[in-house]
Amino acid sequence: MFADFFRLRWRGRVPLERLFWRDMLLVATLISAVSTGLALTLLAFKLPLWLVMAVHLAPVPYNIFLTLAVWRIAEKVGGLWAWLAMLGSALWLVATVVV
Repeated sequence: MFADFFRLRWRGRVPLERLFWRDMLLVATLISAVSTGLALTLLAFKLPLWLVMAVHLAPVPYNIFLTLAVWRIAEKVGGLWAWLAMLGSALWLVATVVV
């Protein structure tokens, strides 16, 4: 089941709208926010910086995967919405890595 989640998205078997709005903007943003909050908590407790950074950056591979999946599906779909989803996913990825 866990592997199916990734397989379906990578192969483009999930609607672009679901992937963009639910999987990326809602769920992945929440995961990134929790990770950042936990990292800030660890920093407040003066734990090692490498641990803080590891926790903060832990969701990045997942976020990269989702961004690439959006791009793959958007290329198949085409049109203005697909282009906007590609642009939005790229900006979202930068924001999640920087913040």
